[in-house]
Amino acid sequence: MSTAFNNAPQSTKLVVVAAAASVATAAILLGYQGSQRKQRTRNLKNDLKRSATAGDIKAQAQAANSQSISLAQATAAAPPHIDEKIEFDEELVLEQLARNIAFLGEEGVQKLRNSFVVVVGAGGIGSWAASMLIKSGVGKIRIIDFDQITLSGLNQHATATRNDVGTPKAIAMKKAFRTIAPWVHVDAKVERLQEDSAAFLLSGNPDYVVDCIGDLSSKLDLLKYCFDNKIPVMSSMGAGAKADPSRVQISDISETFEDPLARAVRRRLKKLGVDTGIDVVFSSEKPYQAKPQPNSNNSTSQHHNDDEKNGYSPLPNFPSGSALPVFGPLPAMFGMSMATFITCKIAGWAMDPLPNKNRTELYQRLHRDLKIQEEELAERQGKTITDIPLDRRDVGYVIEEIFRGGQSGLSQSMDRIALCRWKRDEPLSLTNVVVLTQREMERHLALPVGADLEKVYGKEAVAFIEGLFREEEQICRLR
Repeated sequence: MSTAFNNAPQSTKLVVVAAAASVATAAILLGYQGSQRKQRTRNLKNDLKRSATAGDIKAQAQAANSQSISLAQATAAAPPHIDEKIEFDEELVLEQLARNIAFLGEEGVQKLRNSFVVVVGAGGIGSWAASMLIKSGVGKIRIIDFDQITLSGLNQHATATRNDVGTPKAIAMKKAFRTIAPWVHVDAKVERLQEDSAAFLLSGNPDYVVDCIGDLSSKLDLLKYCFDNKIPVMSSMGAGAKADPSRVQISDISETFEDPLARAVRRRLKKLGVDTGIDVVFSSEKPYQAKPQPNSNNSTSQHHNDDEKNGYSPLPNFPSGSALPVFGPLPAMFGMSMATFITCKIAGWAMDPLPNKNRTELYQRLHRDLKIQEEELAERQGKTITDIPLDRRDVGYVIEEIFRGGQSGLSQSMDRIALCRWKRDEPLSLTNVVVLTQREMERHLALPVGADLEKVYGKEAVAFIEGLFREEEQICRLR
């Protein structure tokens, strides 16, 4: 080997020597980098050991054995170390955030690290939103929730374990975040947000507020306060009785459809003077397969109407009569969608959610034509009306959801569709407005008031349309 090398041309010798030098240099560099990575790993493990002790496990087990705890006990449930300062290596922080830095840039991630976000509601949606926010780089987060971790809620929660059962959600999440991102300042509030506590709980000039509240009254208090005080807010609508991931969307509150909670929020906000300006995540899936689930507190509830007695209570207020089932992955998708949207907004990444269906002009035209019909009918009856009970969004709901994308109830044709009352001797409503083609509508309006529709259209056609209305009535009971 040595002889062959000595007899080789000078140029060949130089190439071999250079290659050997390159290999040696690479080996030295790789060895150094490997040593550095090992040292960083050791540092990280040491950091994590400070935030996970045997005392934590004991405290969590004691909490799990408790059936219920008072608010004072809940606030005191945090282990002694939970607010202790943890020393961490800035280089490790940057390495942990490296993929976000590669996407959002150093400036974008620095904006996140300087930001302050408040998450209200730490259940299936809020826990995932908060978790992804801190993993994305948010430097300060406040978690507000008055409730405790339950065993039945573990499969929807982002961070909770069995050891957390019985402890406040906000406290349990704060402990978990100490092990995930110890440099993040986490402020846990075991409180219920209401109108008189909103100013205190949302203090500190947050860059964003994340609304993951299920109770309608508290949700409205939060959204109205944020709107009035010009605090950016994103709100989660209802995930109950839905499972289709392709229907999860982000839009302004004014553009939501097929979401019972969104409809309730939208209409009540309008009464408070808020028509638009609040971003929401919602599902446009129609929950027609939903069945109400019994609530264990049913015996203590005060029923106010027959719907509640039958177990079909309005979803937004979470009454004790019944509740819609929630499929675990959907809350996680809602929360992660909110975290993604807010992270990009704070970091300065362009975000322009896809418009829903983009058929606004169609809804406006059909609403206008329907209003003209109702005005003419009222005039023939010697009356005057200034508005009708359905707005443009209701028209969109009728088209997209009740009549499956705008198909005629009689022919399933989508050619030049129009709207009119189905039974002309009954008031206009969501369950008495039908989608027809223009020609079918003209024929329908020419029928005598009170005509036998089965004789005109046949039993099968009438059964199909009225079946859609019965389905809508069932869904309305779940609202």
